[in-house]
Amino acid sequence: MTITSEEVPAGWAGSGTVPGLCRPDAPGAGIHDYLTRNRDALRALLTERGALLLRGFAVGGVDGFDGTVRAFSGRPPLAYAERSSPRSTIKGQVYTSTDYPPDEEIFLHNENSYQAVWPRTLFFYCVEPAATLGATPLADIRQVLRAIDPEVRAEFERRGWQVVRNFQPGFGVPWQEAFNTSDRDGVAAYCKERRIEAEWRPDGGLRTTAVRQAVHRHPVSGEPVWFNHATFFHVSTLAPEVGAGLRTIFADEDLPTNTFYGDGGAIPDAVTEHLRAVYRSASVRFDWQRDDVLVVDNMLAAHGREPFTGPRRIAVAMAEPSDA
Repeated sequence: MTITSEEVPAGWAGSGTVPGLCRPDAPGAGIHDYLTRNRDALRALLTERGALLLRGFAVGGVDGFDGTVRAFSGRPPLAYAERSSPRSTIKGQVYTSTDYPPDEEIFLHNENSYQAVWPRTLFFYCVEPAATLGATPLADIRQVLRAIDPEVRAEFERRGWQVVRNFQPGFGVPWQEAFNTSDRDGVAAYCKERRIEAEWRPDGGLRTTAVRQAVHRHPVSGEPVWFNHATFFHVSTLAPEVGAGLRTIFADEDLPTNTFYGDGGAIPDAVTEHLRAVYRSASVRFDWQRDDVLVVDNMLAAHGREPFTGPRRIAVAMAEPSDA
């Protein structure tokens, strides 16, 4: 096994923690056998580094990628539930990365950290790299937590954070798609089980409110981590013209998605500006190569997406449900 976790190849940049880089001993070796033989060592390295880039392996396309998830996690990929962004199913529980226009940035976040249960492990597979840019930047959220202003951190630890989602025609993901059902009773049962307040609106829309912790402890290492969507879902993180436009139409509590402190108080834009700067200062980016597989510990590393040109096609899978 070759693991060069401190190596920084061409195309990597950033001041944050560099993910572990793993290459086969012989170019083009099969990834499944490699993962099976070295699983314990790789999982230990993942906990140390937060992410692993497996480069130079024979993956075997989307079917082989599904097998990669199973070989590393010891279980099948998870279904994508309580959706907040559009994705397309490629095959089984393997999805496209978020289907946003290529000229838009997707800010750093931890997958499904607004939910009561989330995937511990994320997998990305480069089917086709972009012509330009298109990286999946990463940020070590242990490093993010250490860099946050102590007063800001204490405020979130004391009050928690709250996500409010308003499902209404023409804005964002429809509730039927978000919850994978058109049965209102099914949505109500799902929300009750996961500590989400659901309110059906007079116009037929749905408002959901969930209060979560901002800081968690990693279930293996016990380290404190900044694990939440408070920055990502806040209206100020949208492109300025988009956020300003939405705020002329909706009150902050009626926006398609917005965040607050856990008691409902407003999070000042200056606070989310500070948090975005901290994420960016901790971020690392690399250029995708065809057949790269990126494994991310979702409770140690946030991920995002650069704008791009060209055909970029990244498959995504999630595994190992956790509530820490």
